[in-house]
Amino acid sequence: MALRLSVTADAAARLAIDRRTSGSSPQIPGIVYCAVDKTGNIVFQHASGQTGLNQKPPMTMDTTFWLASCTKLITSIACMQLVEQGKLALDDSVQLELLAPELKRVRVLERDENNGFRLNRKERSITLRMLLNHTSGFGYAFEDIKLRDWSRPVGIDDFSGNPNDVLHGPLVSQPGTKFQYGVGLDWVGTLVERVTGLSLEEYFQTFILRPLDIKSITFFPCKESKATVAYMHSRTADGTLSIRDHLYRYPLLPYNPQEYHFCMGGAGCFGKPVEYCRIIATILNGGLSPNTGVRILKPETVKEMFTDQIPTFPRYCNVSTPSGKPELANPCPLIPCADDLTEGWGLSFSLSHTKSATGRAAGSGSWEGLANLFWFADRENGIGGIIASQILPYGDLEVLGCSECVEKIIYDDVIQSVVL
Repeated sequence: MALRLSVTADAAARLAIDRRTSGSSPQIPGIVYCAVDKTGNIVFQHASGQTGLNQKPPMTMDTTFWLASCTKLITSIACMQLVEQGKLALDDSVQLELLAPELKRVRVLERDENNGFRLNRKERSITLRMLLNHTSGFGYAFEDIKLRDWSRPVGIDDFSGNPNDVLHGPLVSQPGTKFQYGVGLDWVGTLVERVTGLSLEEYFQTFILRPLDIKSITFFPCKESKATVAYMHSRTADGTLSIRDHLYRYPLLPYNPQEYHFCMGGAGCFGKPVEYCRIIATILNGGLSPNTGVRILKPETVKEMFTDQIPTFPRYCNVSTPSGKPELANPCPLIPCADDLTEGWGLSFSLSHTKSATGRAAGSGSWEGLANLFWFADRENGIGGIIASQILPYGDLEVLGCSECVEKIIYDDVIQSVVL
C-alpha cells in the first residue's frame, strides 16, 4: 500500500523547510527534500530557497547536487551484484590481492616515540568485506589527524579526483581491528572496474541507473546538468554563510569523454535527489525496482547489506572525534547524546541500534554526503528519503534540525495513520 501524506502534514513540512530558506539572511540557502515508500510512491517532495545565497536561480527538483558519499550506496550495490554472480567474494583476500596488488603492499601508518611517523607491515590481509564495512584500516585526511599530519607539507586532497590522493595513501589502523571511516569504497569501485573491464560510470549506467530509469546521476555531469549545479557554501563558526568554490571541481571541468577518467566510488556522483530516491525505494523493496520492475539485487543480498557487520566494534555516538580539516567537517559528536547510544554498520552504510526520535525503526540504514546531504531507508516501515543541501563543513546543525523536523512530521502522519 502506498503511503500518503495528509494535506495538513504536507503543508507543515513545506513550512518547516521554507522558514529556514526564506528572508534576507536565510538559515539555509536552499534545500531539496524527498521521501519515498517501497512502492516507489513519492510521499513528500519539496524544493525551497535558491541554488546559491543571494543568487536568482531558485532551487527546484531538477537542481543537480554533488551527492558526495551518498555515492557509496551505489558502489556497494555494484559490488554486491558481482558477489551474487560469483565474480567477487566478500572474504577472499587472495582474490582481492590478485585484483589489486597494491592492497597487498600497503603499509600501516603509526606515530613513533618522537611524534614522527613510521610505516609498519600489515598483520593480516584486507578483504572486500573490510572495504565495505570500513574495517580495512583506510582513512580520510580530512578526518584523520594522523594521516593529515603525515601527508604534510604537501598534504592529501581527498576530493582532487586524483587516484594518488584517493587510493594510494597508507592505512591508519591494522585491518580488522576497528571501524575507521575512509576510502574503502573508492577501492571497491576500482575493483568493480578491474573485474568487469568497464569504467565505474559505464557499470553504474548499464546495470543500476538505466534499469531504474535514473537519468541524472553520473560521475561526469553533461553541459545541461552543469548549468543546474547548486552552489557550494561555507558556514563560519558564528553561523555566517557565503558562497565558496566547489570542493569537487574535477568532474565539472572540461574533459575528453574518449579518455579514461577516475570515478571516485566513495564520493564522486552528481545528480538529482528525487532520482536518488529510486535507489532507496528499490532497497526498501528488497532489490526490485517498484518503478521499472527490474531486479538489481536479490532479497537475501539486501538483507546481508542491512546486517550489522561490526558487532564487536559498535560505533559509540557520544565519543569525541576531532576533525582533521574543520573547514570540511565539524568534530563529532555534533549533538551530545547518551554515552551508551551506539550504531552499527552494514555493507557501506550506518545501521541504527535503536528507534529514533523521529520514528525510524531500529535497524534502519542511513548515511550522508560531506556537503550536508542525508539519506535513510527504514525497511520495517517501508519508507526512506533524502535531504540535500550544499554547505560545508559537514555536520551543519541547521540542515540536521530541518531534516529531523520534517522527518518527524512525515512519520507522525503517515506511519501513525497506517498503525491506526
